[in-house]
Amino acid sequence: MKLYQLSSSDQFIIAVEIDRGLINFTDAFQVYNFIKKKRMMVKLSSIQDLISLPDFSDELILRVFDYLETHNLWDQFVIKDEFSIRAPLSNPGKIICVGLNYLAHAAEGGHAVPDEPLFFGKVGSIVIGPEEVIHIPPGVGRVDHELELAVIISKKAYRVKQDDFENYIAGYTVFNDITAREKQRDFKKAGQPWFLSKNMDTFAPMGPCMVTPKELSFPFDLDLELTINGEIKQKSNTGQMIVKIPQLIQSITQYLTLYPGDVISTGTAEGISPLKDGDLIEASIEKIGVLRNTVKEIHI
Repeated sequence: MKLYQLSSSDQFIIAVEIDRGLINFTDAFQVYNFIKKKRMMVKLSSIQDLISLPDFSDELILRVFDYLETHNLWDQFVIKDEFSIRAPLSNPGKIICVGLNYLAHAAEGGHAVPDEPLFFGKVGSIVIGPEEVIHIPPGVGRVDHELELAVIISKKAYRVKQDDFENYIAGYTVFNDITAREKQRDFKKAGQPWFLSKNMDTFAPMGPCMVTPKELSFPFDLDLELTINGEIKQKSNTGQMIVKIPQLIQSITQYLTLYPGDVISTGTAEGISPLKDGDLIEASIEKIGVLRNTVKEIHI
């Protein structure tokens, strides 16, 4: 299933895409929870709220939909008003990224493939969603795009075994690891941490939706493609990952506990290139969707 985070002028809601259209799952769950479960009113305003439920799963969503079907309530929850699509997670607790996880990308940068996964972090506050603008601050030099498949964690995860990894995944989304490349190289040359080159405001576009594991059963080979102004820059497949998702989750959770809504971005393929003012970036992953953003250079 595809879950969207939507907003209007006065509310945020979760929407689920089905054949009938987009269903207002926030209101549908509220009705289901109150009448079927005899519980107090529970309002889920965000995908973060939903995946933080102890019983979150595809099956929970299907139970709500079965209730709508049984009581002929579908028409009440089909979204007819205009909404804006937001990032599936507006401010995730942790974004853990993987460096040099595609052989061809390592080669284009002149790097050897590391013996162990190379991890670095991005802060959740820099996330933006579809159609939002990537801002390039003045004086940072070259800034690159990096299309990646991202994994969203569903529950507390510590010392997870590879064979059990699927029990900890809420879903998948498209992620663009925007990088101030020139700053990154300067920091590396000086022997300094390059955190800032990855963590400028708006440098973490994410979306357009979260696709649940029921629709993207592992293992999968998903085509990835990124275009700038219609020209293909990156084109690869998730099957080319060096370290696969089960191994990444096991490696991270040996040392660091993950929580619902944390994100693992699994690395980029070859074809990174510089961005400039006015560029339209379309980052797509098969079976998930297209994440569109424009670029604006900031001048002072």
